[in-house]
Amino acid sequence: MKINKFKVHEKGLNRFFGPLEARIMDLLWEKEELSIKSVQTHLETDKAVSFNTVMTVMNRLADKGILNKRHVGRSFLYSPMLSREDFLNTQSKELTYELMDEFGSSVVVNHMLDALQNVDEGLVAKLEQKIKDWKKDR
Repeated sequence: MKINKFKVHEKGLNRFFGPLEARIMDLLWEKEELSIKSVQTHLETDKAVSFNTVMTVMNRLADKGILNKRHVGRSFLYSPMLSREDFLNTQSKELTYELMDEFGSSVVVNHMLDALQNVDEGLVAKLEQKIKDWKKDR
């Protein structure tokens, strides 16, 4: 599942989704599986959202392969195809590969190393070990 629009200046899930999509995904990651009506009911605690709007958004997320949709009785239940962690891992990996394709490996890796100035030494040690293992496997 590839998200086609990454919004650099947004925060959190809004980098990958529109605001309503992000709220729906947050809710489904928390509750695991819900009907459209249940999602609408949970969302209405913030502000009114029509059933048809929620249905359209959830069906589009299912069509994109982000949600699983299964028929139960007279309705459908929706659940995320990936956990939040797996989704974010997949998207960050995809973004890294795209950046490397567009700007070159050395530029991207150098910028990532520059960003390490603000991380703890434990992460740096893990990265050093990963590089050692990577070199060994080559």
